[in-house]
Amino acid sequence: MKYKHILNLSAGLILFCSCNPKNQSVNINISPDAGTNYKQGEKVEVKLDIPVDYKADSIVYLLDSARIDTKKDGSPLSLATDTYTLGTKLITAKVYSEGKEQEVSTNINILASKTPELMSFQVEKIFPHDTSSFTEGLEYHDGILYESDGGYCKDGQKSSLRKVDIATGKVIQKADNDCDTFAEGITVIDNKVIQLTYHERVGYVYDKNSLKLLSKFNYMQGEEGWGLCNDGKYLYTTTTGTNQIFVMDKDNYRTVREIDVYDDKGPVNNLNELEYIDGMLYANIWEMDDIVVIDPKTGAVVQRIDLSTLYSKEQRQKDGADVLNGIAWDAVGKRLFVTGKDWPKLYQIKIVKPKA
Repeated sequence: MKYKHILNLSAGLILFCSCNPKNQSVNINISPDAGTNYKQGEKVEVKLDIPVDYKADSIVYLLDSARIDTKKDGSPLSLATDTYTLGTKLITAKVYSEGKEQEVSTNINILASKTPELMSFQVEKIFPHDTSSFTEGLEYHDGILYESDGGYCKDGQKSSLRKVDIATGKVIQKADNDCDTFAEGITVIDNKVIQLTYHERVGYVYDKNSLKLLSKFNYMQGEEGWGLCNDGKYLYTTTTGTNQIFVMDKDNYRTVREIDVYDDKGPVNNLNELEYIDGMLYANIWEMDDIVVIDPKTGAVVQRIDLSTLYSKEQRQKDGADVLNGIAWDAVGKRLFVTGKDWPKLYQIKIVKPKA
């Protein structure tokens, strides 16, 4: 009798637990669907599909882990995206009921609100350029063209940092890199020249005047160093063919923030050599004859400059030249220079609207 009583009691407890819906998970869906695109400024309606017999005590909404709203029911949440930076945003809803939490998430992509303005160019002047220079970085300061020439000795090339006489194209001062170093983007700031490397994940800091190597630092922004420029306060770098630009502290070289670059269609990848001009970032697109102009505050591509007729691919193949890569800005004289890898010429150009 004793065991029968215990068995009956256990059966009753099991029956009670199985019939009580308290703390049981339910199927909650969230919309919009993951990967939905919105242009910056468009409203996003976030909706939860909650079973009618499930009572939520509260719902907490988060955007990229930051709390943005709390509701008492499953009514839609409206998001204004006009102040959002571009890129992928994670939307999470934490649903609380009778002391239990359920979490559902989705993600959306914020694109540029406008189609980039298509621009063309006029050649104002042409200068000679060393055809042995596989240009990876280019800047103009105090009448001198600074150039980073990439290559490995095993491939018959040798990386270097150069000072170039812009009028003649001749190297007036040079610091060679080690044979196993492939030099990449450069920038001049605080009387120093900073140079990235391709696979080596190290950066070099030189004295601007003597090109004496002052120090090295670990490049932590990606597997590969690509483009580099500065705005006087921060460094900007691209890496490994992505649409990301990393903003770096100019003294300790740590990442301060990231910029995701988009146009109105999606991410703009393969950002390469960089230049900062009048508050905007100018970037070569690797293996393309375009330069994109990027708003660093939002990541939106506001202009796309077509340079396909500057030095045609057909002529480059005949001459043994490689891709467009190299943007330099004379901030005093307001002159824009472009060139490419192993190109015979450096072009001073003016950005203009295309002819109708």
